[in-house]
Amino acid sequence: MRKVMIYVAVVIALFVVAVQVMATWRERSAVAEYPPEGQILDVNGTQVHAVVMGDGPDLVLIHGASGNTRDMTFSLAPRLAERYRVIVFDRPGLGYTERLNSTGASIVQQAELLRAAAAKLGAEQPIVMGQSYGGAVALAWAATFPEDVAALIPVAAASNPWDTGLGTFYEITSSRWGQALVVPLITAFVPETVVQSSIEGVFKPQEPPEGYAEAIAAPLTLRRVSLSANADQRANLLGEIEALVPQYGQIIAPTEIIHGTADTTVGLEIHSEKLVNQIDGAVLTRLPGMGHMLQHVAEDEVIAAIDRAAARAGL
Repeated sequence: MRKVMIYVAVVIALFVVAVQVMATWRERSAVAEYPPEGQILDVNGTQVHAVVMGDGPDLVLIHGASGNTRDMTFSLAPRLAERYRVIVFDRPGLGYTERLNSTGASIVQQAELLRAAAAKLGAEQPIVMGQSYGGAVALAWAATFPEDVAALIPVAAASNPWDTGLGTFYEITSSRWGQALVVPLITAFVPETVVQSSIEGVFKPQEPPEGYAEAIAAPLTLRRVSLSANADQRANLLGEIEALVPQYGQIIAPTEIIHGTADTTVGLEIHSEKLVNQIDGAVLTRLPGMGHMLQHVAEDEVIAAIDRAAARAGL
């Protein structure tokens, strides 16, 4: 029996080592294949990745969960750069921006960091657009620093409390044991078909644009640090939204909300239908039949919303 236990222990140890080696190899491959698109800023000791393009009024774009700058630079940012100075950030722990802490940076902490990064680039009062989770960060920015946002565009933004659970995937990957055991397994062995299926799921009922899956650098999100940061942020989001809602009355920036009626990821009725009544002067544009990824499947409408907000701000 003792020999059997030793044998099992050796096999387990070898498997753990193999997982870590494979995970490290895949992470290095991801970094080699998808290097930073822009510049790395030192913002109060935290490394922040920023992509800057175009000329005109300053416009910050904030990506959603499991994303990075490439989600915005795929198509939307270059189009906007024709008449705006567009700044796209990686949120903490994702892409090439460092984690702020080991428990998942709150939406207010992320807003503080990105505000400081924007100011370092000379954008002290930018237009701010955020999609999905990034929309929550944009709302936190506008509510916490109301004088520092020229205009606000929440796109399919998480903005109000919901009563559904966290979901099995995030329950596991945000737990201590899940991050120690499951996250490395995902990094090491998750197949491309699973990634493709996840992308298709978040786009429903529309299809991802051609070339999107290859361009957005999904392998960067599958790194252990990013999986853990994303899971922690997602697990903490509900409580942070509950704390933020009472502050929406402090938002003074012209606000153009845009949301799809067929969004099953961030429901219109739960979120934007309430948000429009919580921000003074906010306008909600409902897009019939559209799902969650409006920055791709309704790009023209998102650009129009940004233009309306900029015009209302006198820009």
